Amino acid sequence: MRDRFGRAIDYLRVSVTDRCNLRCRYCPPPMEGSEVPEGRMLSFGEIAEVAEAAVDLGVRKVRLTGGEPLLRPGLPDLVAMLAAIGGIGDLAMTTNGVLLRPYAAPLAAAGLRRVNVSLDTVSGARFREMTQGGEVGDVLDGIAAAREAGLTPVKLNCVVRRSSRERDAQAVAAFGRREGLEVRFIRQMDAASGSFSVVEGGAGGDCPRCNRLRLSCDGFVRPCLFSDLGYNVRALGIARALRAAVRNKPASGGPCEPGAVRRVGG
Repeated sequence: MRDRFGRAIDYLRVSVTDRCNLRCRYCPPPMEGSEVPEGRMLSFGEIAEVAEAAVDLGVRKVRLTGGEPLLRPGLPDLVAMLAAIGGIGDLAMTTNGVLLRPYAAPLAAAGLRRVNVSLDTVSGARFREMTQGGEVGDVLDGIAAAREAGLTPVKLNCVVRRSSRERDAQAVAAFGRREGLEVRFIRQMDAASGSFSVVEGGAGGDCPRCNRLRLSCDGFVRPCLFSDLGYNVRALGIARALRAAVRNKPASGGPCEPGAVRRVGG
């Protein structure tokens, strides 16, 4: 698939839930009653149907996101369904890592290839402050379990305020060097103002080279994280929604409704 700007679209990010078990201070909390009811979330079968149709149109990479994807019960079952789709060359997941230790081996056995783990600090006290109660030890255990299970290369996503020279970011970078893990630095984003930057060490945020579509947990194919555009796979049909998202993918992101960013995943 190519959009009207000539970009080849071959990457689908799938948000399986908008719920999270951390409350990071830079992430706007959900408004009361704004979370997608479980009955409106796409079933695993529906997600697999979207992924299969996307592969037929040229998608080769699928990534599971959230919210926190490991809060979705039975996630290894979805991974197995996606892994059985011919044509997906890279099946990955982004997670905060808190629940990863018990899930790493079952996910790998189901066909998950690799994981990105969010890690903004290696200080226990700073992690509890940033996440409002999380334990960094759980994340480090999850990273170790992912490596043991072969979900490699494990990559770290580190959110920074302004630059990777900040103290916590430098500590994460040092941890990455020690452990042989690639670190990507993501500047804090603001959906309401449309403020975002190119990911340092990664491809995100680089609009002229964007190759992504996003499937929200409530069934909308969204052509851009920083856009309110979305095409309902249940109302339009899967192929039509995918093609509409590609056809109307904007040249670059801009201001959008913050709640939509939470539902569609980062």
